[in-house]
Amino acid sequence: MRVGGWRGGVGRALVLAVPYAWLVLFFLVPLLIVGKISLSEMRAGVPPYEPILDFADGALVGVRATLENFALLFEDDLYVGAYFQSVGIALVSTLLCLLIGYPMALGIARARPDRRGPLLLLIILPFWTSFLIRVYAWMGILKDEGLLNGALLWAGVISEPLVILNTDAAVYIGIVYSYLPFMVLPLYATLEKLDPSLLEAAADLGARPWRAFLSVTLPLSLPGVVAGSMLVFVPAVGEYVIPDLLGGGDTQMLGKALWDVFAFSRDWPTAAALAVSMLAALALPIAVFNRLQARLEPEEK
Repeated sequence: MRVGGWRGGVGRALVLAVPYAWLVLFFLVPLLIVGKISLSEMRAGVPPYEPILDFADGALVGVRATLENFALLFEDDLYVGAYFQSVGIALVSTLLCLLIGYPMALGIARARPDRRGPLLLLIILPFWTSFLIRVYAWMGILKDEGLLNGALLWAGVISEPLVILNTDAAVYIGIVYSYLPFMVLPLYATLEKLDPSLLEAAADLGARPWRAFLSVTLPLSLPGVVAGSMLVFVPAVGEYVIPDLLGGGDTQMLGKALWDVFAFSRDWPTAAALAVSMLAALALPIAVFNRLQARLEPEEK
């Protein structure tokens, strides 16, 4: 028994070690490398940054780390504006995904069991196509001579094409379209587990449908709301492809600013500092979301 128990403990430890090793290798190590670059100084060469550790005869003789790259992020209005614009666009996009995705998830959860599979398939169907191709498709839909303006002109709704592409509205459309499934699926997983007898009890007590929704369905679905909001908000803050292809020159988000500094300015230390700062800025909303989920878990049970 002792030998079997020891072997079982080793086996469990090895199983648990695999995901931890994966996180260390593909998350912690790259993060440490980016953090090291963010503390260095820019130079013309390969790599385009100075080493922060000075060695002589194989011995460490000095450290040349600097925080000037982080100070630049707070002094330059470009980065400060990109941060606030990214957070604002991500918040509005998350709210739009929630307003659109909640009725969709509720409708799928209350559909007949034989119809839920096809409806869920329609939600995840866009993932079968490349993300980049789908964004390019929206460029063809939203441009002045695109499908949307063509349909509105043909129907007589407008007399001249609407300017949608290269605006913030196009960015919202692209983000909501791309991340809507990440809101619908967690909401559906929560709503599908709700006991229908609770709504029947509320109706027996005289509650109208909207009252039963506000008192029963919505509170019990909050874990799904929190999970879906986190899955939409966090990647939307650092989005690059959508604002670059659908947004205009005034749409400056952190992901786009990061790419511009990294690829065009070749200022790797500043780009690394921006990446570290973006990750640190996301730590607060992630902690808030996790805290809300932890508080809502007992209600879900």
